[in-house]
Amino acid sequence: MKRNSLHFKTMARTIPLEDGFTDIIGKAQRGQSITDESLAGLAGISLSAIQSLKAGNLDEATLTKVAGALGLGANALLALARGSYQPVPITAPEGLACFNTDFEDMTVNSYLVWDPSTREAAFFDTGADGQPMLDFASAHNLKVKQIFITHIHTDHILDLDRLIEKTGAQAWACVKEPLAGAESFKPGRSFTIGNLSVETRETSGHAAGGVTFVVGGLVQPVAIVGDSIFAASMGGGMVSYADAARNNREQVLTLPDASIICSGHGPLTTVGEQKVANPFFAA
Repeated sequence: MKRNSLHFKTMARTIPLEDGFTDIIGKAQRGQSITDESLAGLAGISLSAIQSLKAGNLDEATLTKVAGALGLGANALLALARGSYQPVPITAPEGLACFNTDFEDMTVNSYLVWDPSTREAAFFDTGADGQPMLDFASAHNLKVKQIFITHIHTDHILDLDRLIEKTGAQAWACVKEPLAGAESFKPGRSFTIGNLSVETRETSGHAAGGVTFVVGGLVQPVAIVGDSIFAASMGGGMVSYADAARNNREQVLTLPDASIICSGHGPLTTVGEQKVANPFFAA
């Protein structure tokens, strides 16, 4: 899905959703290794109806049956297909800035977190171009001491070497995904950014070493999740669909409802909203 070229710092209102209803059906189907023919049998509908739906032709009765067969939340998927779901706009609290840069035919998010009292800061992923984060840090007198990597897919680490060179920051990546220039850590380790706490939770499945960083100490908890979960979707289970879904349920959606979810693609959202609006988890 091609996405608009958009840049933002403290708001996520203009970033489009990562996936449409056909993307979600495809992810669930591939993740469970279900062919179109098998899906037609499970849903009790014709193969041609499946193919028409996947081509983007919405038939609500067909979609409801397909959602049930794939273990997806039918009401959440219908809302997405009708265009009636958009995440509630979120204004990033002081201490969190969000950046969106072009990567091939899509866009990718990266984040800057800082302690407002000490001005100590950290980058989370690099996006395709880390210059907007560098400029923001300089303009706001922030001292970037660490760079945390959610997973090592290219769009999230493309500018790592330059960010390390410009800031002298220590980069960190999960031990399951060793990365040149970064020190490895095991999920469960805790970090600090000034007076802020950073808890690490394993959210593998989309990536072998996927990590969610839970930041405490701002006015709302913040979960920087990489591609593990998106507003109304989740990252494809490129390593394990079952692990991806389970880790999101156990490691992300157990956070307080007010926690801000900062995804690698798409707009900001909250844990409470995704419990009811995300077809993968609203079933």
